[in-house]
Amino acid sequence: MTVGALCGWGAVTVVATAVYDVAPSAVGVDAGAAALAVLATGGATWLLGLELPTAFSTALLALFTGNAGVAYVAGVALSSSLVAVVFVVWRRQVYEERARYLYHTTAADDHVVVPMRGPRASKAAMLGARLAAAHDAGKVVLLDIVDDADVAAARRNCIRTAPDDDARVENAASPAEQDAAETAAQRLETQASRVETAVGVQCEVVVAVADNDPAKTVLATADEANCDLVVTPLAAGDDAGDFDGGLSPFVTTLFGSSVDVVALQAGDDTTDWKRIMVPVRSASDVAHAMLDYAARLAGHDGTVSACSCVESERDRRRAESSLASLTDVVDTSCETRVSRSSVESFIERNDSHYDLVLLGASTDRSAASKFFSRPTYERVADLDTDVALVHMG
Repeated sequence: MTVGALCGWGAVTVVATAVYDVAPSAVGVDAGAAALAVLATGGATWLLGLELPTAFSTALLALFTGNAGVAYVAGVALSSSLVAVVFVVWRRQVYEERARYLYHTTAADDHVVVPMRGPRASKAAMLGARLAAAHDAGKVVLLDIVDDADVAAARRNCIRTAPDDDARVENAASPAEQDAAETAAQRLETQASRVETAVGVQCEVVVAVADNDPAKTVLATADEANCDLVVTPLAAGDDAGDFDGGLSPFVTTLFGSSVDVVALQAGDDTTDWKRIMVPVRSASDVAHAMLDYAARLAGHDGTVSACSCVESERDRRRAESSLASLTDVVDTSCETRVSRSSVESFIERNDSHYDLVLLGASTDRSAASKFFSRPTYERVADLDTDVALVHMG
């Protein structure tokens, strides 16, 4: 705009001096001045790579300024600079950070509690640690749940003492309980040390007593420890085993809470997830949360694939637009894929190319909706790669 104003003012001055030999204010709206202004503006913007229509409008408006040519150019420069500054600030502070204001997972979910239940608990701990490590204030709480108050006290005492301390735990019901407590405490401390070394995130250890409901104990501990995310093995504790598509009572209770939950079904021993698939049905809070978690895990050197499946070709453009909107706020390398196959067949064909598949837990859907269309995780229970279900509380 400023370039156009300068060219217009210059054209009026040149025509007034070289052609009419009068003051610029006496030229008025002249065809020759207008032609020269347009020609000069076109050449200047082409050389500067700023070919914008607004430059020609400000150039032609200069013909109406009369004696105020200099003031006009200064006004255009000042106003356009003000608009540019406001736009840059808005884009950097608001638009590019819109995920932080619209979706709470980008600013939260950095305090993670991991119930150490089942044979895959250590892998869930690494997943929780990598999610927490994306934020500077992140921390991980490893939670050991026991059923007896005396054993809990023994474990707390073991955690406070060095592993090589030969002192026995006071008030232990039996030497067997004391040995079990020491073993569990050493295991938790070893896991905490491994997490801190591998990921570099603060790691704490907590022992809690289950009051006939381990899931409620986890939720209570998360509240007391100021944790906003629970990461748990999908099959844990007494329910441990291969995931068959159904949810254990423990996980079902967690999914019914107001706390964000990620339930991991481990397919192998991988603890570094760099290639992540995120199938989404539409733009939603859960979809944004899954992409945020995927970006945290993949980091700047990983890849996130946001995928959507459509029934007909006419739905492709809508799906592509939705995926583009979702991935626009993702900081890491992200690709979008749209397929006309069913979601379960698409995942089963491509899961071997990824380290992790993130799926929504469908806790925001009604029972009727689930009856007519089963949740995706129930239809893809036999994947070889890691699968994580995401619940937004």
